[in-house]
Amino acid sequence: MYDIIYIGGGLNYAGAIMAAKKGLKVALIEKDMKQLGGVCLHKGCIPSKMLLHYALTAHQSKNPMFEGSISLNMKTLVAKKDKLIASATKAVTSQCKDIDLIEGEGIIKEAYKVSVKDRVYEAKHIVIGTGSSPYIPKGIDYDAQNIITSDEVLNLQKLPKEICIYGVGAIGLEMASFFASNGVKVRLLSRGEGLQKKAHALIQKEMKTQLEYMDIHLLQNHNIIKAVSKSNEVIISLENQDDIHTPMLLVCSGRKPNLSVIQTKEIKIEKGITTNEYFESSLKDHYAIGDCNAKLQLAHAARAEVINVTQKILGKRVPVLDLSTVVQFIHTLPMSVASIGQTPSDTQDLCEGVVKLNAFSASNFHEAKNGVMIVYTDKDKKIVGAEILAPDAEELIAPIAMALAGEMDTGLASKTIMAHPSFAEALERVYFRI
Repeated sequence: MYDIIYIGGGLNYAGAIMAAKKGLKVALIEKDMKQLGGVCLHKGCIPSKMLLHYALTAHQSKNPMFEGSISLNMKTLVAKKDKLIASATKAVTSQCKDIDLIEGEGIIKEAYKVSVKDRVYEAKHIVIGTGSSPYIPKGIDYDAQNIITSDEVLNLQKLPKEICIYGVGAIGLEMASFFASNGVKVRLLSRGEGLQKKAHALIQKEMKTQLEYMDIHLLQNHNIIKAVSKSNEVIISLENQDDIHTPMLLVCSGRKPNLSVIQTKEIKIEKGITTNEYFESSLKDHYAIGDCNAKLQLAHAARAEVINVTQKILGKRVPVLDLSTVVQFIHTLPMSVASIGQTPSDTQDLCEGVVKLNAFSASNFHEAKNGVMIVYTDKDKKIVGAEILAPDAEELIAPIAMALAGEMDTGLASKTIMAHPSFAEALERVYFRI
């Protein structure tokens, strides 16, 4: 009998480590212990951001200020990436020294019991964190070679001369930036119109401008009905459009929660595992965190959720997590986009302050002339949200995230003197414009 069983070795491990340090008897079940740390570490945010980091250098080298040319050595980069991940996995494993690590697929068939192969483990509490997998739309003949997903794109040994990317979410936009920065011809296929439809109209406009600047060809209303790989090329059949022939198709059509763990009707499933505000499922003492609850598919959200759940199990009074105050961002190049809190897509009753980055000289050499910073407040000038398009927007939004946590108004926030020259100075200006 365990105090807690955690199913899934992604960000779940953070909760397992916390519980074990408090003296609880803890088990963590993971299908493949080589993947301990989850998708973020092995197939997601860590390796993708590493590739984008080096892609930015390749992109910047094309500036007329430089002579000659450079190209990314994918074999060297992938090897460096693999070494980094192996080191990080080893570090995570060492932190789990007081946890029973059980390899295999965990299945819940009845309350408080988890089946793994031929054994059944019992616990007072069960925390499900099985993550998500790439979604392959019907008609696309995925082969992991010419038709690939984010799982394979991070292990390419050689860059194609051209690529089609299907999907304009975070993964599609980031990978479009990566390939375009390395001189690959990129066609970005969107099922509908526009980009980031919940974003401020100005940010939507400037994101399209950045795609054009990066020579990424956005093809809107290009819905794939069939895609097959033949003779080292992919033939893409589109709805009401001519076929496209391409060496490679990267499918970025979203991710689906991994729900095979649930084999009992006592745990309700809708888009994901249904939970209350404390991430408890319809079955008492059974929780679901991260991608499998389909609330917010972000690693840092999953970590916050599992810590919240673990603290609750430990008997601490925990607040209800406000997932709207979790930073969301897309690491495109040369500018990324980030948002937090309330925006006009949530409510129209907001005041906004807008500062364009072309007001700052540094925008000229940071490729940020089309950048923008927007901060939202309520009628009492309390800061409630923000959207940023800028180099390293995910870092720039951190002070606003702290302002939300501290329930600051613009009067108090404007007392901060930002460094010069920096894009953080735009915060000073935007507070005075609301």
